[in-house]
Amino acid sequence: MDSILIVDDERGIRDTLRAVMEDEGFVADAVATGEECLKALGKRAYGCILLDVWLPGIDGLETLKQLRAAGSESAVVIISGHGNVETAVRATKLGAFDFIEKPLSIEKTVLTVRNALRQQRLERINADMAAALAREYTMVGESVAMRALRKQISVVAPTDGRVLIYGESGTGKELVARAIHAESRRAAAPFIEVNSAAIPEELIESELFGHVKGAFTGATAAKKGKFELADGATIFLDEVGDMSPKVQAKVLRVLEEQRFEPVGSGTSITVDVRLIAATNKRLDVEIEQGNFRADLFYRLNVIPFELPPLRERLEDVTLLVDYFNLNYSTAYARKPKEFLPEAIEDLQSYSWPGNVRELKNTIERVVIMHPGMIVSASDLPPHGKEEPPAASFRFPSFKEATDAYHREFIQRKLEEAEGNVSRAAEMMGVDRSHLYRRMRALGIQNRG
Repeated sequence: MDSILIVDDERGIRDTLRAVMEDEGFVADAVATGEECLKALGKRAYGCILLDVWLPGIDGLETLKQLRAAGSESAVVIISGHGNVETAVRATKLGAFDFIEKPLSIEKTVLTVRNALRQQRLERINADMAAALAREYTMVGESVAMRALRKQISVVAPTDGRVLIYGESGTGKELVARAIHAESRRAAAPFIEVNSAAIPEELIESELFGHVKGAFTGATAAKKGKFELADGATIFLDEVGDMSPKVQAKVLRVLEEQRFEPVGSGTSITVDVRLIAATNKRLDVEIEQGNFRADLFYRLNVIPFELPPLRERLEDVTLLVDYFNLNYSTAYARKPKEFLPEAIEDLQSYSWPGNVRELKNTIERVVIMHPGMIVSASDLPPHGKEEPPAASFRFPSFKEATDAYHREFIQRKLEEAEGNVSRAAEMMGVDRSHLYRRMRALGIQNRG
């Protein structure tokens, strides 16, 4: 139940407001001075404070100043019998929610209190969501590679330089993009994300640049595109290597001129966006094959980031396990598991073709499915026990080296396809029956 503190030196007003607030279902207390107000706040965190300006001893504004300095998050509504603009402005600057004048309207006072409490709840929810988001996108690791990455982010983030992030699937490209945005001058503005590979070819242009009503069948109303929504903010183009030549040309123009036309419109829209792009493809190879524009590549690749795969920073596995263990245990209201040294060693011996995402999913599975508090090596999911990636020079013959490569390649594609053989075959550009034959020949068991 929400609690209200009334601070007024007039006993009649204190008693009346207290009775009204209690009738409205609030818990209400009342005091006569600013000193008593500060003392009461030491005993209870009130949702809202109705605070008179003119008080004996320290006045209402000084009381407000002191309670904010003490860290109070109570919503404060200032009351005054001699209201003026200067007092209202000072109160607002000190963090007051609203300013109402005497004689008080009971109806307006109750409405103001309810609005103040509602605003406080929304701010608390927003803060909780921001904290949860920050936890979700925390960069974990103390390896040399991770320390270098954090340093690079701190140098690049405050600028408006375009960034192109390279990395295998699951290495945390979005995580890095969000970290750059969070440390940038645009941090208070939105982070607009676009996954180029997830949007159908016929819709990607409209998704990025918007459209006008009637631009195509189904366009029953005008719609803003991601670039317009990102005006003054950051736009993150994930899997940029999958964009069509037509879309590449329009993105190039936005980067060159900071303007574009929505689909079906002849009117240009000017925007100010910071672009961060990411890909798991080698764009230099895509350029040679004619799949990607060289001029767009040079525009995007102002500041390149190379994200290390997890197999190259296995010393971070322990910290990642602790992080995901705590996160998922909290999310599922369970006590964190204890991973024995043998379990950690087992996890560090695996190549993690799905990178951090695969490790994250593994720990979530353990938190949910393992009934005990102690996790040994034998309690880990089967795919945590693969051989580390084999180097070609270890094999005496060409066939053995080729088989080792094919085995690792197929295992990675199966991991990316979450065990779906048909999807993995499609990704590899081979027939499903051919993939099954190769899996049998190479001794690969699908654990998806």
